[in-house]
Amino acid sequence: MIIDLEKFMATGRPFWTELEKFLDRLENGTSGRLDLAQLRHFHHLYERASADLAKIMTFSAEPELQRYLENLVARAYGEIHETRERRRRVAFWPWITQTLPQTFRRQVRAFHLSVAITLVGCAFGALAIAFDPEAKSVIMPFPHLQGDPADRVAHEENADDDRMTDGKTSFSATLMTHNTKVSILALALGMSWGIGTILLLFYNGVILGAIAFDYARAGQTEFLLGWLLPHGAVEIPAILIAGQAGLVLAGALVGWGKRIPLTERLRAVAGDLMTLIFGVGLLLIWAGIIESFLSQYHEPVIPYAVKIAFGCVELVLLFLYLSRAGSSGQTPRAP
Repeated sequence: MIIDLEKFMATGRPFWTELEKFLDRLENGTSGRLDLAQLRHFHHLYERASADLAKIMTFSAEPELQRYLENLVARAYGEIHETRERRRRVAFWPWITQTLPQTFRRQVRAFHLSVAITLVGCAFGALAIAFDPEAKSVIMPFPHLQGDPADRVAHEENADDDRMTDGKTSFSATLMTHNTKVSILALALGMSWGIGTILLLFYNGVILGAIAFDYARAGQTEFLLGWLLPHGAVEIPAILIAGQAGLVLAGALVGWGKRIPLTERLRAVAGDLMTLIFGVGLLLIWAGIIESFLSQYHEPVIPYAVKIAFGCVELVLLFLYLSRAGSSGQTPRAP
């Protein structure tokens, strides 16, 4: 085959350059999602480059051009026949405003079950203290909760206002670390087919119910709400969401009648689990800060009404965020 090399290169160079730029964008992940017209054009460029390579292979005088086209065609072939899922960069703002709340709603039945288990634990803890006050030492293994709630309230209200001035940061970090460990444990215990997650949620409910009943019976409901609501309005839902993640994992393990392999079931929920547990981490960071810098201060330093109102606002905002955020767009799978 006789080729007019100069005319061949002049005709083909614009298409080769366009294909090379196309490949650079695809390989760098900056091309976005291609529509049908773009895919067809990319395939046309690939076919043209392949045809040009077939022509130039009979022309031994231009080895550099042949190597260039071989590399170009090989890269295009790899992009067309690639079967592995690409790693996508997760933009934080779309993730926080869309992916996280959408994932929560997609798995909301597991959240409802997490709430129900915790409420049963709360009822059990309250009834245990009501019928057997001596059970407090078993149910609430915290020394500062063992005595009379009225005595503790009096001590807290008369304590030195600056008692935590030098330790707020370390105390906040300790709370975040502890609660994050509990949350990860709630998720990990889903590997026990949910039994461990259920027991952890139930036990947390028992403690919460026992504390609430003990303080309410002693007439210290206002103190209890002012103490728990500022951080608990975020911390308790975070633990419930961690339980939700553990139950989602358990559901994937059990299968619930799904006729697909275990590996596929786990792969289907892996993104949701990562999204939920990272969301829990963010909530617990906020809760730890609030508990250290607000919840630990009582009247007369900060009026209980202010703390209760702050906690209620947090709870309403969190509810609106989880129930409404990202609802206008399509609900995607978590990355």
